[in-house]
Order: sequence, then structure tokens, then C-alpha cells
Amino acid sequence: MQIYSFIAAIALYILCAALPSRRGGLISAVTLAAWLLHGVGLWADIAGGGELRFGFAAMLSSALWVSVAAYWLENRNFSLDGMRRLVMPSAAVAALLQVIFPGNLVPLEGKSPLFGWHIAIATMAYSTLTIAAFHAVLMALQESRLHARRDTKSFLSGALDQLPALLTMEKLLFRMIGFGFTLLSLTVLSGIVFSEQLFGQALKWDHKSAFTLLSWVLFAALLAGRRFRGWRGKTALSFTLAGFATLLLAYVGSRFVFEVVLHKGWA
Repeated sequence: MQIYSFIAAIALYILCAALPSRRGGLISAVTLAAWLLHGVGLWADIAGGGELRFGFAAMLSSALWVSVAAYWLENRNFSLDGMRRLVMPSAAVAALLQVIFPGNLVPLEGKSPLFGWHIAIATMAYSTLTIAAFHAVLMALQESRLHARRDTKSFLSGALDQLPALLTMEKLLFRMIGFGFTLLSLTVLSGIVFSEQLFGQALKWDHKSAFTLLSWVLFAALLAGRRFRGWRGKTALSFTLAGFATLLLAYVGSRFVFEVVLHKGWA
């Protein structure tokens, strides 16, 4: 059942990315339909029965699912059509990866109810900061286009021209980073305080903990720099992408190595 949901969602994501910008109502409807089908597939694949299916593809797919929702909601208030060109193909690829790499089953029997909440909050944090990274890439492209000597016309340049002003984009970026940082802080705090209840062992230092804390430090420094030093522009974009890349290594990257490269289960 979930495979058909994923295939339908992938087709609709691709269609949504290909639709012309002037078809705003159709784009919104197709995005919503793809998101709902993607969600049905995720729920059936990840949370079916008394076990939790988890892996790098499931994490990435969940992140892009939330990112599509964030795009759909924000696009109702601001014209973010350029983001559609990045988010929709990425969501299609993430859904396809989940079909190819289903991940490992993690038994929930004997685990604390906090475990599910910890995973949900971590996924939300990762998802919010994923859309912030997409946003940062668009801002970098938008700024580069403003300083370009030639006004070249292309598929991407047309989408960039429809984005809000850079100041508005920057405001949206820091709104997403602030929300994502709050969720990431809750993820780190729950992992530290409830480690033994969540995972059945005391907190240990590993690659996931190190990269997650490093990402937290980078985003904390960015928000502090924004508040007290007025950081913006290239500095803000650099910190955003560095923090996201570090978080990517902590979750998706580490799971990819274990599952695909080393062929190991949950770690």
C-alpha cells in the first residue's frame, strides 16, 4: 500500500515542479495532494504495528515531507515559487530513496514512551532546518543574480525573480532557524536528561552526539550574532549551511554509512 502512495506522491511532486508559475492554484492543489500521499506512505511504512522503521532514507523522507508542508504554508503568505524548484524534486528523490532503502525495524516493546517523542521532535527539528537550508541556498542565488553583469533568462532565473525581496527572505530565514533551533534544543535536552529511559543506557559520546551538539553550537552562535552583532548576508548564510551540513552528518549521513556502506542495523 505504502509503495503505491510513494509512487503517486513522486509523480505529483515532479508534476508540481514542472508546472508553470502562473498556475498558482493548480500548484497549490497538486502540492497538497502529493504531501497527503507522501504522509500516508510515511505513516504506513514507519509507524506500522508495534515497531518503528527507521533509517537514513526514512529520516530524509520525513524531513522533506515537513519541508513541503512548510513551503505550502509560507507560500500562501509570500511568493516562494523559486523554492518549489528545489523542494519538490528533492521530496520526490527522498520518497524514492525510502522505497529503495526501507531501513531497519526498531522494536518499541520495553522502550519508554519518551522514545517516540524524542524521535518526533528530532525529525521536526531536522525538517525545519532543512527548509531553512533550502531558503539559504535560494537567498545566495538571489543575491548572486542581483550582482550579475548579465541578465540571463533561464528556468531558475525566472523562479528567482518571483521571490520576495532579500530583506523579506532574510526575515523568513531567521524565523525558521529560530523555530528549528528551539526544536533542536529540545532534542539535545531530551537526549541528555532522559538518555537511560530513551535508549536503555547512560549518555555516551558518539558521532551522532558530537555532530548534533556542534550543529547546536553553530545555530546558537548564528542567532546570538544576529541579536547582538547584527549578522546578516553571507555570514548568516554560511552559518546556516554549515549548521545544516553538520546536522546532516549527525543523522542522515551516519545512518547512510551504517545501512548502505557497512550493511549494519540500528546503531
